[in-house]
Amino acid sequence: MGQRFSGQRALVTGASRGIGAAIAQRLAAGGADVAIVARTAERHDHLPGSLAETRERLAGYGTTVATVVADLTDEDQRATIVAGAVEQLGGPIDILVNNAAAAIYQPVVGYARKRRRITYEANVFAPMDLADAVVPAMLDRGRGFIVNVSSSTASVWPGPPFTLTSPGTSTGMYGSSKAALVRWSNALGVELYGRGVRVNAVRPKVAVLTEGAQALVGETIRPDQLESVEQMVESVVALCDCAPEVTGQVFASLDLIAAWGLDVRGLDGQSLVKQPSA
Repeated sequence: MGQRFSGQRALVTGASRGIGAAIAQRLAAGGADVAIVARTAERHDHLPGSLAETRERLAGYGTTVATVVADLTDEDQRATIVAGAVEQLGGPIDILVNNAAAAIYQPVVGYARKRRRITYEANVFAPMDLADAVVPAMLDRGRGFIVNVSSSTASVWPGPPFTLTSPGTSTGMYGSSKAALVRWSNALGVELYGRGVRVNAVRPKVAVLTEGAQALVGETIRPDQLESVEQMVESVVALCDCAPEVTGQVFASLDLIAAWGLDVRGLDGQSLVKQPSA
């Protein structure tokens, strides 16, 4: 298990905290050299975690860790990400995990143009641009993995009548961007099928127990509406070395784990961990 990703180079966006930092740790624990990407290198003024802290945690696994600071909503800045990662890691990217997202929750009526642009730049155009940058080298080598992290908010609400609970329609714009990400993931997987590059999307089945979600437990999120970070990460890393025929697919984390009979391991890639049931 410890060398599952040995000799591979991975790039993970949104890796300063939460799911992205956990994915990066699991890949490094599996032997991968990892480039971690976020908008700033140091701690946010009110959010936990930073690229510097993630880098320090990953360094303990003895693999190469590269840090790339870039704002994914800025086209010029994100154009430097893959080149910077390749330079620091010493070779082309084998695994791309598009995890970063801009989630601005408010009703779609009156949703400001600037916020729409930020949402789609981060959640749709950035994954597209990063994929465009890594795919040529993947095709040259005949092997590569692209995993796009989606959201259950991409699903449409059934009705009418509509019986929405909090946060209601405030996830609509964010969800529409994730729906676009899912459809593009499928299209890219179809186009690259048979050429060694797998492209898949995966979403949490329920809310992931990150630092932010923990603060809401007992308020708007019930314990049975949660999955652990380790469960979400297990589903992502499963798609980072999946079979050639697994491509162009869209998965829910817990469903994938159950269907594939996966053991959920800690972020060290070794220990088995007891998981909450959804």
